[in-house]
Amino acid sequence: MNYDECLLYLEKAARFGIKLGLENIHLLLDELNSPQNAFPSVLVAGTNGKGSVCAMIHSALVRHGLKIGLYTSPHLVRVEERIRINHQLISPMAFCELLNFLKKKIEGLIESKKLGYPPTYFEILTALAFLYFAQEKVDLAVLEVGLGGRLDATNVVTPLVSVITSISRDHMEHLGNTIKKIAAEKAGIIKPGVPVVCGRLQPAAMEVMASRAAEIRSPLIKVFSQGRLIKKSAPDSLYAFYFQGEKYQFRPGLQGEHQAWNAATAITVLHLLNERWRPLNKDKIIEGLEKVVWEGRLEKISDQPEVYLDGAHNEEGAKVLRRFLEEKKPSRLILVFGILKDKEIRRLARQLFPLATRVVVTSINCSRAASPEDVVSFTQDLNPQIEVVPDCLEALKLAKKEAGKQGLVLVTGSLYLIGEIKKRLLESSIE
Repeated sequence: MNYDECLLYLEKAARFGIKLGLENIHLLLDELNSPQNAFPSVLVAGTNGKGSVCAMIHSALVRHGLKIGLYTSPHLVRVEERIRINHQLISPMAFCELLNFLKKKIEGLIESKKLGYPPTYFEILTALAFLYFAQEKVDLAVLEVGLGGRLDATNVVTPLVSVITSISRDHMEHLGNTIKKIAAEKAGIIKPGVPVVCGRLQPAAMEVMASRAAEIRSPLIKVFSQGRLIKKSAPDSLYAFYFQGEKYQFRPGLQGEHQAWNAATAITVLHLLNERWRPLNKDKIIEGLEKVVWEGRLEKISDQPEVYLDGAHNEEGAKVLRRFLEEKKPSRLILVFGILKDKEIRRLARQLFPLATRVVVTSINCSRAASPEDVVSFTQDLNPQIEVVPDCLEALKLAKKEAGKQGLVLVTGSLYLIGEIKKRLLESSIE
């Protein structure tokens, strides 16, 4: 398969949808001689913040001269974004070579009836990432859990540290409709004797983590009980995090107060790696937090007006954005909003729509997207100035015009919308 054929193969696999379970991924990885065991790892789950925490850990470790893999999802523009080593995306050539190899193995397993049904899109990419990291002999891989934890394809590793960043209401059709049920699924990544680092968790969720950790004798580290985060200076976002007698003073490289919480979680993980894996330098850890780049998370793409892209897609993520906007106090706020239909649209909109001068609802080129008209019908009482502009790039252009030079534009509701905007902007700049 050439590159376009590889993308088509993955597109067909995506049509099988989400199938949570570890049987298929175990069978596939056994056939590949268990590449996931060729390197140590850190496994990061959570409703919000897990991608940012992964990026921070990766950034800090790379600064130690180490070869560090990073596996995340979803991608924004190119599928290769999901798999990288030391900030470098897997090359299209390496991606295709490994996918061709995987395809033959999968066909053999199906023909021999060892596999009852084809692997999902996420299972294929997870296996490909493990193969790539093993082939490239990474010193460590930072792995972001896709959905939940217990039955996620990444949960075949025994990591050095497990991480739960946060837990809130999302993917309830797969994970359960209460915080405790969702927490129980996330707690599935906790392994016997392996420390688990927990970030900002609600008491009900922390109770589930504590119970599971005690049951399998896994050391439980509560970042914000055992550590202390202090905002030292508001104008330049200077923070200090105190943990086990150490002081880490930093300015998060990513915008928003929530990124200081994520940084504290990343520091705790790195502190444990320093104890359990190899010596790490505090200055390099801080440099990694301050220089980290993670697209689509309060990513500023222009000035006059300021334009931010953020993939917040649930109520908790929207609350974080609300705090950011209330601190910024823009003279005019224009919201560009697109979302998937399986999300709690009104809960999210209730946090943001009342703050906006105008809301521009747009569409996402995805079968799971909510139609702009449906979004308006759910939310029209939250802001008197709501309009529909189906084309996302036209919606952004209108929003920038409405904001004026002194205003602020926020594009949010889904990482799929952020990816589409970025792709369209890239195409228009090439043209």
